[in-house]
Amino acid sequence: MENETVSKNFIEQIIDNDLEEGKYETICTRFPPEPNGYLHIGHAKSILLNYGMAQKYNGRFNMRFDDTNPTKEKIEFVESIKADVAWLGADWEDRLFFASDYFEQMYEAAVKLIKKGKAFVCDLTADQIREYRGTLTEPGKNSPYRDRSVEENLRLFEEMKAGKYADGEKVLRAKIDMASPNINMRDPVIYRVAHMSHHRTGDAWCIYPMYDFAHPIEDAIEGVTHSLCTLEFEDHRPLYDWVVRELEYPRPPKQIEFAKLYLTNVVTGKRYIKKLVEEGIVDGWDDPRLVSIAALRRRGFTPESIKMFVDLCGVAKANSSVDYAMLEYCIREDLKLKRSRMMAVLDPVKLVIDNYPEGQVEYLEADNNLENEALGKRMVPFGRELYIEREDFMEVPPKKYKRLYPDNEVRLMNAYFVKCVGFEKDEDGKITTVHCTYDPETKCGTGFTGRKVKGTIHWVYAPMAVPCEVRLYENLIDEEKGVYNEDGTMNINPNSLTVCQAYLEPALKDAKPLESFQFVRNGYFCVDCKDSKEGAPVFNRIVSLKSSFKLPK
Repeated sequence: MENETVSKNFIEQIIDNDLEEGKYETICTRFPPEPNGYLHIGHAKSILLNYGMAQKYNGRFNMRFDDTNPTKEKIEFVESIKADVAWLGADWEDRLFFASDYFEQMYEAAVKLIKKGKAFVCDLTADQIREYRGTLTEPGKNSPYRDRSVEENLRLFEEMKAGKYADGEKVLRAKIDMASPNINMRDPVIYRVAHMSHHRTGDAWCIYPMYDFAHPIEDAIEGVTHSLCTLEFEDHRPLYDWVVRELEYPRPPKQIEFAKLYLTNVVTGKRYIKKLVEEGIVDGWDDPRLVSIAALRRRGFTPESIKMFVDLCGVAKANSSVDYAMLEYCIREDLKLKRSRMMAVLDPVKLVIDNYPEGQVEYLEADNNLENEALGKRMVPFGRELYIEREDFMEVPPKKYKRLYPDNEVRLMNAYFVKCVGFEKDEDGKITTVHCTYDPETKCGTGFTGRKVKGTIHWVYAPMAVPCEVRLYENLIDEEKGVYNEDGTMNINPNSLTVCQAYLEPALKDAKPLESFQFVRNGYFCVDCKDSKEGAPVFNRIVSLKSSFKLPK
């Protein structure tokens, strides 16, 4: 039998080559979020890619918060990110780090650059620095402070650290090349004055390193070998390499860029999500209509489904968009053999079996999942009064309608054949009760073969049914119009949330937060972890049962 060739992505090919050439002995990757918001589905790709590479090569995976900007960072975001990464299964073991752990080393690194003549203190304002920088077609010009002596720069930098200057009064810039075709290399700012309290270091510092300076230092200190990041950092790689080279780290890390994960017709921008939250359109960063990882978890997505989705998207060098339907496909695939198939009626109408004995209750056996016998069976109560879905009865049915209508017979799932013999309406003409008779000979599981029916409908036994709030979600965005208008407003779908007062079979009464089930014919549902109470679950629809989406061949 021939060996199967496994196709490797471009990152794996680079790592293989680096190991073969002896550049690194073991692999170390990291996930480095800034704690300034909640993570979304795009971050899941980065988490699983970095962790996956470490696992594949028996290496290490670090979790590190890039907390160099105290103006936007909160402990709340730190904790939510840790929860998201752990939920996705990325285990950082004892390697939880913060950029702020290295503030002293970063300061010393800046001093080293000054002593080498590679950094200088600049008095230009932010607007002037931008003006001096030049354009994509024109080179920049040197700052008038570029040629300060090493001694003067050391003194001024020390005074910046000591708090002598106001925010924006002075910055430390790398001295590289103002004529570089890459604007990031035109003497970038590497330290700024910011009299702000930091969520971990308090008021110990009033100068903070810029991300492009801090990030390569953090990677080098931690022994990261391959710094995997998204494509927008490609133009920053020369600066990354310059920092680790000038600071003379013995085994410099290597930055590799990959394409971001874009989903069609979803909102991922923190600014826009914040606006949705503040305007009350969604009920928080974890609203199940969003694609933050917290929202996906609350809606009922599983880590396995997200991993499948990321794997299907693959690792590429070119940006592209993926249809949200692919994510829905992945959760259906993950849940279909794992979850029990229960009965729940979302739009109820009463069904009375006129010839069934009043007060009698029998318990019928039901398979939890016909495709997975290992999930076993359960007993479901049945009696004279039931609830069925309103759409499962029609007074005047269209052609090919196979459910209940006058004089038609259907099977009640796991129970008996029933025949419609009448119905009642209210003063507005709305059906309130359907009357049927049942045939005791047709009990499910008895092998009855006397006649066949074309339709099967689900039901719940009314006296023991569990009343429940059920939330049906559609895309938050009006898909026909796209996400954003020219003026920056969003096209919100007014039907993105429908709340039903439903009835469930009694076994669902004690379902726990984040437990999920298939509701027969209605989709997959998860117990909401925010609004459910003991004995009174609230269910979110994760996804409907059917989709036209097919995997590309």
